[in-house]
Amino acid sequence: MSVPTITIPVDKLVALGLQVSDAIYYQLSPEELIQHCLRREEGVLSDTGALVIRTGEFTGRSPKDRFIVKDIITEDSIHWNDFNQPIEEKYFDLIFAKIRAYLNHLPELFIRDCYVCADARHRLNVRVINENASTNLFAYNMFLRPSEEDLESFQPDWQILSAPGLRLDPAACGIRQHNAVVISFKHKLILIAGSGYTGETKKAIFTILNYLLPHEKNVLSMHCSANMGKKGDTAIFFGLSGTGKTTLSADPERKLIGDDEHGWTGDNIFNFEGGCYAKCIHLNEDKEPEIFHAIRPGALVENVKFFPGTERINFDDGTITENTRVSYPLSYISNALEPSKGPIPANIFFLTCDAYGVLPPISRLTAGQAMYQFISGYTAKVAGTETGITEPKPTFSACFGAPFLPLHPGRYAELLGKKMKEHGVKVWMINTGWSAGPYGKGSRMKLAYTRSMITAALEGQLDNVEYTTHPVFKMEMPTSCPGVPAEILNPRSTWPDKTAYDKMADELASWFINNFAKYADGVSEEIRAAAPVR
Repeated sequence: MSVPTITIPVDKLVALGLQVSDAIYYQLSPEELIQHCLRREEGVLSDTGALVIRTGEFTGRSPKDRFIVKDIITEDSIHWNDFNQPIEEKYFDLIFAKIRAYLNHLPELFIRDCYVCADARHRLNVRVINENASTNLFAYNMFLRPSEEDLESFQPDWQILSAPGLRLDPAACGIRQHNAVVISFKHKLILIAGSGYTGETKKAIFTILNYLLPHEKNVLSMHCSANMGKKGDTAIFFGLSGTGKTTLSADPERKLIGDDEHGWTGDNIFNFEGGCYAKCIHLNEDKEPEIFHAIRPGALVENVKFFPGTERINFDDGTITENTRVSYPLSYISNALEPSKGPIPANIFFLTCDAYGVLPPISRLTAGQAMYQFISGYTAKVAGTETGITEPKPTFSACFGAPFLPLHPGRYAELLGKKMKEHGVKVWMINTGWSAGPYGKGSRMKLAYTRSMITAALEGQLDNVEYTTHPVFKMEMPTSCPGVPAEILNPRSTWPDKTAYDKMADELASWFINNFAKYADGVSEEIRAAAPVR
């Protein structure tokens, strides 16, 4: 297979210290990359034509092995914590040298120029340099694809060097173990060594956008899905794993803007990506037909198993990992909006799976409450969410994406509150979890009811109904909603034992308060005042 006629950016590669040879494959098509993957035995084809790979030792991100170089740019601006771990410049230089030497000794490299941010005003050009053809295919699927005309003048703003086969010496490199993701804002480089998990590439780019957009351009970056109705109204959905974010935002009556990462400017919202990276554990054609039918030629499926003796994927088999994934271009979704931009959102939904049966199935939040809940990022993990989870476990992830936020969560909440107030955006909390008791005693909220509540909110049917105030969390609860039994709208009334409900609500409130304590000094009094009362 020959190198494409598109010119390899020789000068830029030499500037990085990379050797240029005929074994560099630049800007290959998905079909060409898949043929390379098969030749290199990186994967096999499923019966639908999708490429199936295994990512090796790592089947998910390794957050304890991600580092940001602490230098004159980042020293006082990064919110250093367990997710944003500092690394000295001397170690970055050493790791960079080792990756460069490793890549120069490989028989072939795969290079792709792409970009992120559908809003051209904030476009960021990215060059991805890969050891594996499959990781290059992932970049094709997930990032936005420049035209051949764009490539003639393409200049990368950031570059990613990915060397999953390189094992680093942790003692010499100032890291925890043999793998690392290292981000340098000074050099505009992302180094990935020792991990073949493709999601590290996606989330490293998300991390730098979560720094650059709010810090330099006053654009709110968000870990959310978004869609647009027939009237041009945009809705945003925040939620951690297991809350129903993907399912509820994939509404056949609305156009999908994106499923994971967006920016909010002064006049629009826009998708960062050009593709989707969907979980496919227990994937079912009836429940998620769009994702199911996206698993076709060009899609990249990770860490799944086939039914014995076949090439048909067994989506219920989680023996390799519960975090089975598929990446595919946004165009694989029939109702995707392209370009993936929409007007200022009219409604925001915070999705939570409250396994304790305390929070209302739908409630309306003030600006202060929205910022408080945004920083809290609450849900509860239940059995089946992750390996080893057998009892409900409260989980808090700031701004619904703590591992990817280089700035203090208060900065993102401040931007959210400002935009909410400026544009009169309505914010709703949706509990897709339990009612009439906690996990094991009550029952999970019916998906049909949740869909009816979201539809009512989107169509303005809850604007003029009567509301009551939750005694502990203080959000407003509608007393009626089309298509939903009125008796389930107040969670306390669904519990047979009201005293047990009050005790559980008090306990959940204490978890919120204890979690929020670490952010309290960096937020306004309006946000602190929105805490639950005990």
